[in-house]
Amino acid sequence: MPGSQVWEFTDPSEYAARIRATQVDLAVTKAGPFAAKLIRLDLHPLWMQRLFERLPRVAHHDNMPGRAIVSFRTQPGPAILRDGEEEPFGSLQRHREGQSSFQRSTGSTHLASMSLPIADMEAIGATLCGCDLTPPKDPLFVTPPPAAMERLQTLHAAAGHLAEHAPQVIACPEAACALEQALISALADCLGTTNERAPGSWSARHSMIMRKFYAILEANPHGVLYVPEICRKIGVSDRTLAACCHEALGMNPHRYLKLRQLHLARRALVLGDPATTTVTQIATSYGFWELGRFATAYRAQFGERPSATLGRPPDAASILPPRINASAPSEFA
Repeated sequence: MPGSQVWEFTDPSEYAARIRATQVDLAVTKAGPFAAKLIRLDLHPLWMQRLFERLPRVAHHDNMPGRAIVSFRTQPGPAILRDGEEEPFGSLQRHREGQSSFQRSTGSTHLASMSLPIADMEAIGATLCGCDLTPPKDPLFVTPPPAAMERLQTLHAAAGHLAEHAPQVIACPEAACALEQALISALADCLGTTNERAPGSWSARHSMIMRKFYAILEANPHGVLYVPEICRKIGVSDRTLAACCHEALGMNPHRYLKLRQLHLARRALVLGDPATTTVTQIATSYGFWELGRFATAYRAQFGERPSATLGRPPDAASILPPRINASAPSEFA
């Protein structure tokens, strides 16, 4: 059945867990109150999302296999880079099937995605575009004619508006089918262009190094890792890993590891039971041995003391964010 969901978030982990068609590991890189908004629409085989994030962040994406995914920016603004390559406003990115990538933002962001089963996308290419729309072996940037891109942006925004203010329209099968066909037609007009290019600055070797880097992190979700140890496991020098991390993450690996451990500690505090868990236990389990420095860094990043996070009563809203009403703040538009 067609349908839509709209959420607001103040917790980066809960936000990342709700993003569809990809597994996201997200770390906010600037101190301050985090806020995000996610609109998801299911229109038969077409899945759509509209996303807003207030603060800059770094994220690792593992895309779902079996679907052809296209993403684009819905507004110009601060730079967004995927694997070191800037994602320009006015273009779309065609993702590789099951693509693994790092994406970072330098400020607030407005993003969108659309995905279809691969067989459906191939059929669209054959019938509407006259070209092969099988997911590419390597990611591709597509720059459509401005009129085609404007039409897609307008329809995508209209679908998001309906999800927020008239979800009953999306829930109607006939209306959802008509909207889906209009969106697919607009997408086909954009993807039918021959103006495609592969990202140029991200070498195959750097991509391999960063895939190994993240695989090591995934294999040690509760362990404390150090840069020399990671370099030995990958088989690269400190300088090489630092260059790859600066390109993909905008920071050196040591800073990224500390930032990631800080976010993991916060997640453990959110889920912890203050009757059986202490801040000291959680901080030291994530490699923070100087508790005063940990508390200072934690408060600077998240705006509260670690004990306040641990002591907060469980809130169902932090597990399942409430639906947004029609009076959503304009900054999320």
